[in-house]
Amino acid sequence: MTFVPAVPFGGQAGWAFLQRTRPAQQAAFEQGGRIARLSETFAARIGEVASAADLMRDRDLREVALKAFGLGDDIDSRHFVEKVLTSDLSDPGSLARRLSDKRYLGLAQAFGFGPGDGPRTAEPGFARGIIDAFHERGFEEAVGQTDASMRLVLGLERELDALAGQEMTDAARWYSVMAAAPLREVFQTALGLPDSFAALDLDRQLAEFRDRAQATFGTESVADFADPEMRQKLIDRFLARDQAQAALAAGPGSGVRGAVALALLSG
Repeated sequence: MTFVPAVPFGGQAGWAFLQRTRPAQQAAFEQGGRIARLSETFAARIGEVASAADLMRDRDLREVALKAFGLGDDIDSRHFVEKVLTSDLSDPGSLARRLSDKRYLGLAQAFGFGPGDGPRTAEPGFARGIIDAFHERGFEEAVGQTDASMRLVLGLERELDALAGQEMTDAARWYSVMAAAPLREVFQTALGLPDSFAALDLDRQLAEFRDRAQATFGTESVADFADPEMRQKLIDRFLARDQAQAALAAGPGSGVRGAVALALLSG
């Protein structure tokens, strides 16, 4: 039986509840039949996998590996994933380096199947690290079945830390935010930008993101949101706006409350 995480409230109350109960809920999720079986299978077999082709032939291992990087939708794209995994990471023009979605690069770096030092699958701690990421992403996905906004917030810390840790310009970090749908939704909602905003050219979007972030949070740097205090401000504003928008969409009575909340946020 699949464990379904409990998220009894929306907004900031729901986030506080989820933070408080996450250790127990995640433990129950990890002990669920299918999750436990896949984790045990990965731990037992991955050390014998010496190539990307080997990994692609084993559906259970492939599922754990891809879901650990948030790429579970690619489970049947075996040829594409194998090309990513065998990319020459020293070549800026290689597939894993060219893709705007940096989850693919993370996958290739983690497994080490490309030219270089050889696969990392038998290294001490490798299996545990991938399984932990599989559990984390899987729990987020399960939470998302109940509350999609909570799933976005759960992944925010990891995504912001990853961006802050990369050597790139702040403009490049903003472009990465724009390219990553979950990050984009959090920032766009928190900053009060409409869906139509995505139709603007990228340079105009970049300028608007920076201007709104400066006006709202006192910084235009993505890296600053890796700071826990700044990240919490972003989360609070995202959840408040998200709940207000949901109230407006829910009906007349809720719409009045939502309108008031949005007016207060705008002020």
